[in-house]
Amino acid sequence: TNDARINDIRGRHVTTEHVLEAIQVAAGGPVAEGNVGAGTGTVCFGFKGGIGTSSRVLPSTRGGYTVGVLVQTNYGGILQINGVPVGQELGRYSFRTTVNEYKEDGSCMIVVMTDAPLTSRNLKRLASRAFAGMMRTGASGSNGSGDYIIAVSTAEDLRIPYSSESMYEEWREIRNDEMDLLFQAVAEATEEAIINSLFAAETTKARNGMTLEALPVEKTLEVLRKYNRLRDK
Repeated sequence: TNDARINDIRGRHVTTEHVLEAIQVAAGGPVAEGNVGAGTGTVCFGFKGGIGTSSRVLPSTRGGYTVGVLVQTNYGGILQINGVPVGQELGRYSFRTTVNEYKEDGSCMIVVMTDAPLTSRNLKRLASRAFAGMMRTGASGSNGSGDYIIAVSTAEDLRIPYSSESMYEEWREIRNDEMDLLFQAVAEATEEAIINSLFAAETTKARNGMTLEALPVEKTLEVLRKYNRLRDK
């Protein structure tokens, strides 16, 4: 995504050594969120954006498949959380004529991974539903928003063998009529991953002196309580 406001994006500072190092230190476990990796210089809804992730697991009666989503948030609109106009309540949204106005151009990169047996056609359909989650957060799909979604299935049954004694390729995949819960799962996980990226991000000061403020979490929680979307235990 284009984070040129605080990053020397055209400087080509990433070298072969950096790429190899990233591959070598890659590990499993919890995914780091917020100001990490490609999310270091991003802006989302006028606040500091970043990396976010979330997942959903289908009931065992429907296959028990997992849908995981990772996002890099760098776009605009009017932030909504659980239907609450948080951006409006915080006075931070586009189309204003105050000092808090920001230009909402930018892009959201979304990676969808699932162990459900899906081939390219239904992976494309699954990817398109991630936009529903993005729209739930208040995105408007602005003119300069070049959003991309990549969807991948890790189902072993769909892997094409390097060599085979059979002249046929055979596999089992989910029928179209059974895609609905996967669509629901990817929309929910995308929405939550985006919100997670905002909650995890931290205020960042760029080398050019620009400051990107993080979402004020406590004020956001107050707004959610105001709309009865959050209750303290």
